Parts: sequence; structure tokens; C-alpha cells
Amino acid sequence: MVDVNAQIDAVTRGVQTMDVDGEPARVQTVAQTFPAPIDDVWDAITSAERIPRWFLPISGELRLGGHYQLEGNAGGEVQECAPPTGGAAHYRITWAYGGGADTWVTVRLEAVSAEATLLELEHIAKVADVPDAMWAQFGPSGTGIGWDSGFLGLALHLGGAGDGPTPEEGMAWMMSDEGRRFARGAADGWAAAHVEDGADADTAARAAEATYHMYTGQSVEGMPDA
Repeated sequence: MVDVNAQIDAVTRGVQTMDVDGEPARVQTVAQTFPAPIDDVWDAITSAERIPRWFLPISGELRLGGHYQLEGNAGGEVQECAPPTGGAAHYRITWAYGGGADTWVTVRLEAVSAEATLLELEHIAKVADVPDAMWAQFGPSGTGIGWDSGFLGLALHLGGAGDGPTPEEGMAWMMSDEGRRFARGAADGWAAAHVEDGADADTAARAAEATYHMYTGQSVEGMPDA
């Protein structure tokens, strides 16, 4: 069993529209404190052996300048890699899905205590590289629920629950009542972040609703698609 409400509440979500390197960009942030030392969290998020245990199968070279590919998902290049020192660590990668334009993901770790670590993920996408129709339909939930799912897997892994589900098991779980409650809570969380960035409340709610139905395999009316 997953404590859906606890996991949703444990995550801080943010959306900002700003200039990045002179171009309009959307910056999504996701943060959570995990019950594990910084060295263990770093190993979990950078080890080719451990990443598939909570996220997705991965191939490539996980080193500075190396290229990686997540099975059925994004791929890119490792641009920065700073292992834990002085209670902090980070890495930066490009993130491109399905042959699309590069976006950028930076993951930062901060040791909160000897047994707790704050992880913040920042995902930057240029406004020009995201089709207007796609953003209007799904908003930040389109990628946000995926990041929420990854944080859930990492929380289970670091919390002693063992290996997370396979991608197939994860998809099946998302269709369950428990999975739908999780997707609903994550979508609503991203809608709130969307509003804080200046979106109209109705627009944010419609985008979150559309993304929730997409992730849970339901039609807009809430009935499963044929």
C-alpha cells in the first residue's frame, strides 16, 4: 500500500515563466526530503544498477560527457556532475523525448541531517520548443505527474520498500483506485503551481483534468476509453 496523501503532501511543486539565456522558458521544480544520507541518495540517482530499481531501465555512460537513454522515455547528455562534498551535490543533464528538442534537468542534493537529504529537481524547457496547443491542453501536469511518479518510486526505494514496480506494473498501478488517487493529487498540486505562476484558475484546472485522464487511461468524461 502507498500512503498517497502523505507522498503528495511531501512534495513541493513550482512553476515559473522567465527568461533563461535570453529566451522565454518555463521552469518546473519538484522537491522532497528523503529519509537517507546524501551519499545513499546520490548513489540511488546516479547508479546504473539502482536507477532501474525505482525509475526506469537505463543504458549509456553515466559520467560527465556521457550519453544516456531511459527505456521508452528521454535521453540526453551528462553536462555537469558534482558528487557529494560539504553536504551538497548536483548533476545537470539534457533531456529530450522522442527526438524532440533538448530540455534541461538539474538535480541538487542538500544534506538536511546525517540521515535526511533534500532533493530538488529543476526542469527547464524553452517556451518556443513546446507546442502551444500541448501546453494549453496539459499545462505543467503533463511532465509534472511523471516527476511525481519518479519521486514516489524513489521514496519507496529509499524508505526500505525494496525495488519499485517495473514500467508495466507501474502503468497497471496508475489505473488502480490507489494510482488514480495519486494522479489526481499530483495533478491538483500542479494546477495550484500553475495558478501561482499567473494562469487563470479555470485554465489550470482544465489542463490538470486532461492530464489526469491521460495518465489514468480515462476519457474526458471519466469513463475508461474503449
